[in-house]
Amino acid sequence: MATAFSRAAARAASAPDPARPFLKWAGGKRQLLPQLRRFVPPGFEQYFEPCLGSGALFFDLAARKNIALHTAWLTDLNRDLLGCYCAVGARADDVIAALADHERQHRESPQTHFYRVRDTLFNPQRSEHFGTSPSVAIEDYPPALAAMFIYLNRTGFNGLFRLNSRSEFNVPAGRYANPRICDADNLRAVASIIGAPGVNIRYGGFELALEHAQRHDLLYFDPPYAPVSDTANFTSYTASRFSSDDQRRLQQTAIELAGRGCHVIVSNSTAPIISELYEMNRAARRAGLRAHRVPARRAINSKASRRGDVAEYIISNVAPLVDSQ
Repeated sequence: MATAFSRAAARAASAPDPARPFLKWAGGKRQLLPQLRRFVPPGFEQYFEPCLGSGALFFDLAARKNIALHTAWLTDLNRDLLGCYCAVGARADDVIAALADHERQHRESPQTHFYRVRDTLFNPQRSEHFGTSPSVAIEDYPPALAAMFIYLNRTGFNGLFRLNSRSEFNVPAGRYANPRICDADNLRAVASIIGAPGVNIRYGGFELALEHAQRHDLLYFDPPYAPVSDTANFTSYTASRFSSDDQRRLQQTAIELAGRGCHVIVSNSTAPIISELYEMNRAARRAGLRAHRVPARRAINSKASRRGDVAEYIISNVAPLVDSQ
């Protein structure tokens, strides 16, 4: 006779796996999640993740049921990224069908299919879709284009998304023996989360959060990191760059939000400019923001010998669960 425990265990075993990030992203934070969780308050209202990327913390909070009843605002300046999220959220089955076809063709001829998709399909179609106006609705991003975006992301070098000065995606093919391209179950799980009524996907910079954030909201900012060396510099997530002035504007945004009574988390490198803006800055400290050095693993460097374990900053006005500082 089955016990209550065995029935609960059976239900848990048959329950679908929680949604995971479906994109690889330069600077993605899955490896930093154990540290980031320390700064998530036990209770909060709305959740904001500007500089969305792979949305690692968003999906982690969703898996842990932290944001099941909350409004979430996911924003970025990468229109293809946001369009892909919208397409998966609204038309996951269409995206999956197109992506499965790319997976089949990739297995037959990886290099040929990658460059055909990149140069003769994705770049021309994204240019036609967006035209010259940045006001084109990301909600209209076609499922076929979203499937190409995911395919190029899963098979391109290091999962990078890089645009040249002509706004053309120009990342070369990666060297993967057997990449997982179409994870249909995870894409459907993702769709169930990002397609929910309370999830708002918006095009815009990090300052967009100032329009909606209120006391007790949680905001996580993961901008392109300030480079600690010339060879570690990668800020080309869009056709523009994330400059030192952008880092200063982000610091002012974080200070204003902390002053409103929001819970603020910022991750960044330990470059001198970040130390100056947070660790040694009186205004940031008056706002309650503290810079905590945490161990992380860095993969973005043109020299392989300089990749590996490093220290990074998590800056927050939330006291960590265990503070080793």
